[in-house]
Amino acid sequence: MSVDANEKKKRAAHAALAYVRDGMILGVGTGSTVNAFIDALIASPIRIKGAVSSSNASTARLETGGIEVMDLNDVGALAVYVDGADEATRARHLIKGGGAALTREKIIAAASRQFVCIMDDAKLVTVLGKFPLPVEVIPMARAYVASRIDAMGGKAVWRKGVVTDNGNEVLDVHGLSITDPVGMEREMNQIVGVVTVGLFAARGADVLVVGTDTGVEKL
Repeated sequence: MSVDANEKKKRAAHAALAYVRDGMILGVGTGSTVNAFIDALIASPIRIKGAVSSSNASTARLETGGIEVMDLNDVGALAVYVDGADEATRARHLIKGGGAALTREKIIAAASRQFVCIMDDAKLVTVLGKFPLPVEVIPMARAYVASRIDAMGGKAVWRKGVVTDNGNEVLDVHGLSITDPVGMEREMNQIVGVVTVGLFAARGADVLVVGTDTGVEKL
């Protein structure tokens, strides 16, 4: 029997609680699946010491639930980071940034020993790129970066009206078939004016927790 995407997200979110321990400082990402995880965490008997959040929206949700949000500069390395993805492969390479929090998400992922990615099975793909690849850019460099990305074979579209929590802008790159995620991440990150690209491949997820029709699959 098939279930809807929201139910699959909830299944993955609840399964991710298995990676959380009392007293830890937890990295927390952004998005609808993470919202389900935050709600499940608040309702659970687990009592973490605090969280490092990747967005203002997640910070507000955590604080409303009574969880203290801390600055990464004050806590150092994190044991676990829980976040979602817009696309993922079975090699645990990801596209992230649909919620425009990709830079902070990438920082927290880099600072965490274990990255647990939660998602529904519709986001599991063979080749990344059907979901437009987000790229955070310095505002004055937007057109320049777009021209460089277009020369690489993508079509960069400005996400008008969106300003990241860092005060930057977002380009969404359409028309890609990303067969070398690590190489493309490295190449795009080298374009002057790019803050970061929403490919999480050099540091991908350690575990994918995937909500399915029948339960949860862990990769």
